[in-house]
This record gives sequence, structure tokens and C-alpha cells, in this order.
Amino acid sequence: MKKLIAFVFFLSGFISAKASKVDTVSTYSTSMKKNIKAVVITPEAINPSDKFPVLYLLHGYSGNQADWISKVKTVADYADQYKMIIVCPDGNFSSWYFDSPVDKNWKYETYVSTELPAWIDSHYKTINTKEGRAITGLSMGGHGALYIAFKHQDVFGAAGSMSGGVDLRPFPLNWDLAKRLGSYSEFPERWDNSSVINLTHLLTAKSLPLIIDCGTEDFFYGVNLKLHNKLLDNNIPHDFISRKGAHNWEYWSNAIGYQALFFSKFFKR
Repeated sequence: MKKLIAFVFFLSGFISAKASKVDTVSTYSTSMKKNIKAVVITPEAINPSDKFPVLYLLHGYSGNQADWISKVKTVADYADQYKMIIVCPDGNFSSWYFDSPVDKNWKYETYVSTELPAWIDSHYKTINTKEGRAITGLSMGGHGALYIAFKHQDVFGAAGSMSGGVDLRPFPLNWDLAKRLGSYSEFPERWDNSSVINLTHLLTAKSLPLIIDCGTEDFFYGVNLKLHNKLLDNNIPHDFISRKGAHNWEYWSNAIGYQALFFSKFFKR
């Protein structure tokens, strides 16, 4: 009987420890003149004065702000486990998280790099420096996270990617890319300048801690391997994870655990 009572107390303590709060908020983009939804997961504050680092977690092509929290239930647990705020913005169906030169109404680089962090910092108790911000995502969001972090190292102190489309040029007819950039045949420079693999010159050896993850059966594996080798050639430190897996939620559900741990260690430096 005593063992049963002890187990009940242990279990109730375990459950109560998982006190993260999940909200869907409406943020405003001045550049696009519209409201944009985001899921914000906040850990329980022990003291009223507690401030938390923020991990921005981006969805993939055709997704929205609810993808991560609805398909990977452990995401909310990581907020409590590592005492971080997790923000999942709506990056629209196919923004690829850059400012489109084709349609001026698609300015998701500006939104994620500037407008959203300012909104989050003004509404939550955050560590509002680059040492308190990191960004990662899957597929389109993996591209977006690295693209934005490489270009805005004053905003984000660390970055990651899971199955990211880190080179857009091999896929000129896919995923609405031509709608955002114009056709590859007509505007190759746009595609060059929008591909993460061509932005490594913005990095130095200690500028941006990176974690890059892609499964060996993923159609983006080849471009991720090329990015990994290019970073090695340029002496840019980074974690590169490769294991059996495809472009699916089974893989990303596993990958996010490694990424959350990586960013937790970054925040504690």
C-alpha cells in the first residue's frame, strides 16, 4: 500500500511538472499589412521575474502554425523541460520564408526576422538578445530558418534545420518556388541568392552555432550533404546528423528532440 501511495505522489508530481501553456495568438505584420497567427508555448515560471529564451520553430510547405503542436505532442514538453518559449508562426502555404521579389505582399523574411520577434518580446518575458533566440524548422522551414539566421545574425544566435530545402535550384518546378521567385530559367540570380548553400560566406567560425539534420532516404539528402561538406571546407563548425529516414513526421518527431537539446545547451552558455 505504501508503495502504491508513493507511486501516486510521484505520478501526480510528474504530471503537474508539465505545466507549459499553449496559446494561439494573432500578431500583426506591418510590411504585409495583415494579422498572422502563431502558436506560443510558454513554460511555467517559478518566479514572476523569470525571463526565457525563445526557440522559433517553422513549419514546412503547405503547413501552418498548428503543425508542430498538433503532430508532435512532445513539443510542448520541451518548453517545460528546457525552460524556453517555443514560437511556431504561420509562414503561409508556400512563402519559403523570404521576401518575394515577385509579389510584394509576401514578406516573410521581414516578418520572421524583425516583426515577429519584436511582437513576442513585447508580449512575453523573453531574453531579448540574440543569445536568447534560436530558430529551426522542417523542410521549407529548415530552409527558412538557416536563410533567415545566416542573414540576421544580430537577431538569432543559433540555428538549425530538419530535412531542409537548402538548395532550391535543383527543384525549379516544385512547391510554388517559381511563384515566389519567378522561373529559374529567367531569374537564375534570384534562385542563387535565395539558396542557403550560397550564403555560407556570411558565416565565420564562431558566428552561429548550427545543427543540420536530414534522413538518408530524404529527397533533400543530397543538398544537405553538399551543405555539410561546404561548411567543412570553409571551417564552419556545425553538428550534422544523418540517419535512416525519409521526409515525414516520423523523422521530424525524432529530430526535434535533438534540436531542442542543442538549443538548450546554447541558451545555457
